[in-house]
Amino acid sequence: MSFDNVCKVLAEKYPADFVRWLIAEESTNVKVLKTELSLEPIRADSVTFLQTANQILHIEFQTLTQSNPAIPFRMLDYSVRLKRQYKCPVVQVVIFLQQTDDEIAFTEEYVDDTTRHRYRAVRMWEQDSSLFLSNSALLPLAPLCRTDSPRDLLSQVAQEVAKISDRETRQNTAAYIEILAGLRFEKGLIRQLLSEDIMQESVIYQDILQKGEERTIIRQLNRRFGEIDLSLIDQIKLLPIEKLDTLAEALLDFSALSDLVAWLEQNTSI
Repeated sequence: MSFDNVCKVLAEKYPADFVRWLIAEESTNVKVLKTELSLEPIRADSVTFLQTANQILHIEFQTLTQSNPAIPFRMLDYSVRLKRQYKCPVVQVVIFLQQTDDEIAFTEEYVDDTTRHRYRAVRMWEQDSSLFLSNSALLPLAPLCRTDSPRDLLSQVAQEVAKISDRETRQNTAAYIEILAGLRFEKGLIRQLLSEDIMQESVIYQDILQKGEERTIIRQLNRRFGEIDLSLIDQIKLLPIEKLDTLAEALLDFSALSDLVAWLEQNTSI
C-alpha cells in the first residue's frame, strides 16, 4: 500500500487546506500542477505541486528516509527545475509520515562545498492534533500526530468521521484514515473504531487498494522476469481487485513469463 499516494490524493483534492496549513496563506485560487520536469520523471506517487498567486508549494510525502538520490539533493534539484520552468518562488516541504530517529527526517538543507539550499521538514509525530481534528480535509493525517494516548486519539478521529454529514465524504475520509492509520495502529483496532462497511463502500478506497495491488504485482514480476511487456501490464491494470488477489498468489508458482501469459489468457477476455 502506498501511504504517500494517499497523501498526494488528499493534497490534490483539498489544495487550499494544505496551502493554509503549510504556508499559512489564504488563497481561493490554488492550482494543482500536473507537470513533467526535465531530466527524469517526477516521483508521481509522493510529490504534489500547488501553485498560488505568487509562488509554488512543492510537497513531498515520505514514509522512508532513504532514497536515491537522497532527499536533500532531490529538493535542490526540484527547486532549480521548478524555478527554471515557472520563474517564481518555490516553497518546499517534506512531510515525514512515520516516526523515525533517522537524521534525514531532521534535516532541512542541502549543503556541499559551493551550495546551500533550504527546505522545510514536517514530522507528523510532532504535530498538534487539534488542527487536523478540526478540519475534515486534514483529518486522515490526525492519527499520526503527537499524543500521549494513541488509542484515544484514534477514537477522537473516529468521532469526527461520524460527524461528517455527506455520506460519500464520510466514506472516503474513513478510507483514507484506515490506510494512513496503518502506519501506527493494528488493523484490528482501526476497524474496531471505524466502520469497516463504510470504508469498503468507498469507491476511492477500492481504487487505492487496486492501484497498490497492481504496483506490487508488477514490481514482483519485473524483479523475477525482467521488465515485462507493456501489453501485459495493460492487461494486469484491467483486472478487478479480486483477480489481482488471485494473481498475487498464482505468480508465486510461475517459473517463466509464459506462465503469466497463460494465466492472463485464462482469466481475462482480452
